[in-house]
Amino acid sequence: MSADWRKYLRPGVTLPFCPGCGHRLLLKHILVAVDELGLDFDQMLFVSGIGCAGWIPSPCFNSDTLHCLHGRAVPFAIGAKLANPKLTTVVVSGDGDLVDIGGNHLIHAARRDEDITVICANNMNYGMTGGQVCSTTPLGATTHTTPRGNTTRPFDLCALVRGAGGKYAARYLVTQGDALVAAIKRAIQMPGFTFVEALSPCPTQFGRQNRMDSIKEAYRYTEAMTLPRELASSGETRDTAGLLLTGEFEND
Repeated sequence: MSADWRKYLRPGVTLPFCPGCGHRLLLKHILVAVDELGLDFDQMLFVSGIGCAGWIPSPCFNSDTLHCLHGRAVPFAIGAKLANPKLTTVVVSGDGDLVDIGGNHLIHAARRDEDITVICANNMNYGMTGGQVCSTTPLGATTHTTPRGNTTRPFDLCALVRGAGGKYAARYLVTQGDALVAAIKRAIQMPGFTFVEALSPCPTQFGRQNRMDSIKEAYRYTEAMTLPRELASSGETRDTAGLLLTGEFEND
């Protein structure tokens, strides 16, 4: 894995994340992917919405970044790509921003096969605004707005994107660095709409709400939700036991 990713950070920037936040790892993996692809950073645009993940590209990346309205990262990115098709356009935002607030934009971008890459930092709650329930919160999980446990089934984001027509989707834990970097590289290189979901633990909000006593426990919880795709008998994105499968998923 490339060790030159720090050269893409803005001079003097301090990474604005809580201790143990998985978004720190995702930031690194994105920049490693850029470096290994040898992309011209001046010809890239990173778009984000509101939330903790919105701080990954802006203010951290020393490139063109667009920090836009809550839930509107995808249409802003599409507009920029239409205005300048030469831009390598990447959306980096959270599950609440991309799927709860901006869900219609996401599915229609996948349906139309817009030429952008969307990277979703999935921390399973609204981490920045107090740890409220969202559309990816696991069943039974406690949040600020579900003190007795979430009773609503969460979205399977890769299945959602594929169902809308997205040609490529991938899901990995932020601790699966090499695999996640490879997926980001493939997504950026592939024309059309591509989607990468990074499962990113939130020890501060989600962890505390669910009585996790340490950062390690928050990571173990997230890892326990997943199963490598090659160990499952199904080609779907969720195992029969309800576990999220990690790996790459493509439509024919």
